[in-house]
Amino acid sequence: MRDNPVKHRIAEGGAAFGAMVFEFFTPGIAQILKVAGCDFVLFDMEHSGIGIETIKAQAAYCRGVGIVPMCRVPSLQYQFIARCLDAGMMGIMVPMVESEAQAREIVSYTQYPPHGVRGAGFGMAHDDYEGGTPAEKMAIARQRTMVICLIETAKGAAAVDKIAAVDGVDVVWLGHFDMTNFMGIPSQFKHPDFLANVDKIVGAARKHGKTAGFMAADDTWARDYHAKGFRLLAVGPDHSLFTQAVARGIGTLRALQTEAEAAPPPAAPAEAPPAKGKKKKKGD
Repeated sequence: MRDNPVKHRIAEGGAAFGAMVFEFFTPGIAQILKVAGCDFVLFDMEHSGIGIETIKAQAAYCRGVGIVPMCRVPSLQYQFIARCLDAGMMGIMVPMVESEAQAREIVSYTQYPPHGVRGAGFGMAHDDYEGGTPAEKMAIARQRTMVICLIETAKGAAAVDKIAAVDGVDVVWLGHFDMTNFMGIPSQFKHPDFLANVDKIVGAARKHGKTAGFMAADDTWARDYHAKGFRLLAVGPDHSLFTQAVARGIGTLRALQTEAEAAPPPAAPAEAPPAKGKKKKKGD
């Protein structure tokens, strides 16, 4: 079974960077992101509308590429968490985590007995269809599976210290848009109450030896939240990055066309004088 270098890196106090995918679930996206320098790819199931078949296919595309596949499940349910792990995901993000009890439930769904309640199925996608004893595979799965609790409500922020303290939780991830929405200050990312909750998440992660995670929509977000102490950072969403890149290119082309239309027309070429010594023919 493959290892999860991202989990080990952040556990040792390092940082890891990747991308969140909401739209482009193509056969080449894993390799494209690896070439771009990503350590991991986080596939969204909560808002994208994709199902388990797409997740399993993407896990297969990641196999052998050297990029860690993870996904955000739609909700805190065993059927989503365990099935995505069986499909080959190495990390699970769960939305709307608001209590220690929920965090413990999530961890239990990701681990085999005696540490959890995940059902056993081996020689399948998650263990690369390889041989080996079940005991060895369960031990490797426990070492490599990442659990990411998405903190995106005021209630979740209030409980983040207890959530981060749960054994088996690796990352507390800030859901910034939903956080402001549920606080009644939609998109007010400079509001002192929102920033106080950001500090709670980072502080809880540091206190318990865990990692704070965040998706940076642009360079400004990336600089600001890296400086705050977030060490698991993704760029995205993928369709927004694509839109921005296309808009820049189209903007350049339209500017070139505008310049061309505003320029004076080129002067007509002067008529060449007749060659010296050339005799006119009769009828000319």
